[in-house]
Amino acid sequence: MWVYEKKLQYPVRIKNPNPALAKVIISQVGGPHGELGAANRYLQQRYSMPDDRIKGMFTDIGTEELGHIEMVSSIIYQLTRNLSEAEIKRSGFDVYFVDHTTGVYPQAASGTPFSAGTFAVAGDVFADIHENLAAEQKARLSYDNILRLVDDPDVKDPIRFLREREIVHYQRFGDALRIAQDKFTDKSNFYLYNPAFDRPNDGRR
Repeated sequence: MWVYEKKLQYPVRIKNPNPALAKVIISQVGGPHGELGAANRYLQQRYSMPDDRIKGMFTDIGTEELGHIEMVSSIIYQLTRNLSEAEIKRSGFDVYFVDHTTGVYPQAASGTPFSAGTFAVAGDVFADIHENLAAEQKARLSYDNILRLVDDPDVKDPIRFLREREIVHYQRFGDALRIAQDKFTDKSNFYLYNPAFDRPNDGRR
């Protein structure tokens, strides 16, 4: 159960519609490194986390990612509002428009619909944390690439905010990894130690 505050985490106020730019940014709604996948990844992974501190981090970050879906969707909506037929055709937005009009449909910039196959839930504290560290770096890279294509300051500002939050999330997952290493590893090699899987050393490697 969450308490929902009815405002965006960071304001989005775009004055000039730009459907061509919307076609790129929509990847951060439903693309392979987008916010929809991130929110689902962390909120599902949290159930199998063996430490309440780590579980709390996953819940906090997953919840924030829900807010990021709102932000990116608001950017898409504002970039595509009140379009004329000429603008739709000229920008190449007609391919999207014919299926979704100006609704915000979760897909990658390539047009591939969102798929849960883009993220993993392994049920293992180390596998899932490393999955998430990589996911945050890929999301940061996606925002880097978007910023290379954007020249509208009204769009750049919230995109920069979202990029910064990916860096913060990466740091938080780093904290989670340190907790897991301290609690669940063999300190001699910092790898998950499970005596049930031990075997005698017979001299072979």
